[in-house]
Amino acid sequence: MKKAGLSAGLADKQIIVQGLGNVGFHAAKFLSEEDDARIVAVVERDGVVINAKGIDVEKCRAWMTKHGGVKGFPGGTYSSNGARALEMACDILIPSAMENQITHANAERIDARLVVEAANGPVSFEGDRILAKRGVTVLPDCYVNAGGVVVSYFEWIKNLSHIRFGRMDRRLDEMRGERIVHAIEALGGRPVPDAIRMELISRAGELALVRSGLDDTMRNAYHEIRGVLRTHKTIRDYRTAAYYVAVRKIGHSKMEMGLC
Repeated sequence: MKKAGLSAGLADKQIIVQGLGNVGFHAAKFLSEEDDARIVAVVERDGVVINAKGIDVEKCRAWMTKHGGVKGFPGGTYSSNGARALEMACDILIPSAMENQITHANAERIDARLVVEAANGPVSFEGDRILAKRGVTVLPDCYVNAGGVVVSYFEWIKNLSHIRFGRMDRRLDEMRGERIVHAIEALGGRPVPDAIRMELISRAGELALVRSGLDDTMRNAYHEIRGVLRTHKTIRDYRTAAYYVAVRKIGHSKMEMGLC
């Protein structure tokens, strides 16, 4: 956020999302519901709906499912010129629909401080060079939309082991929670309320475990990319840093296997 010239945190950040499919919908949903960001525009194939106060993503998705597009959605102002909406002023732009949405033709007019590539290749080579020259920070697709592949890997591991996540340590978590409750009660001299007790002793469900693993994986990957940016003065953007990390890992793996 500092590199992009934005204040820390996502609360009240103005975000434009292009494409309300699986990726765009869930990104917009969690950014607005869990991070208090404002989705000020949703761009779809038939145009764009705009609301500076924030769009209700769930209602917008339901409207699209019923009507086939965002036209007529009562939660904002509609325009048929969706492409021009990519050039609206915002803090974060998330193209999550198709490739080559930001090119040499419009990159000079992109008015976002941070572009997050949730689609595959939404920024062309020339568009990327123009954004970099203008000081617009771009988080590359090879990192941003890797989450689906990461969770597929978790699913593969689960299927190989034939053991659902949490099976091995469920009782351990419950016993640890009970000990914490007893310690609190001993120190406080009174029983812990039932609602707090259940929260402490309840084990994490599979969804929570998967999200935790995904969160950890993405954080570690980001820090690897950021580490390259900080230590290699000739690498100045996240895309090149991500490629550097990937190629270095492939090289190390081949060396360990004696293939080079």
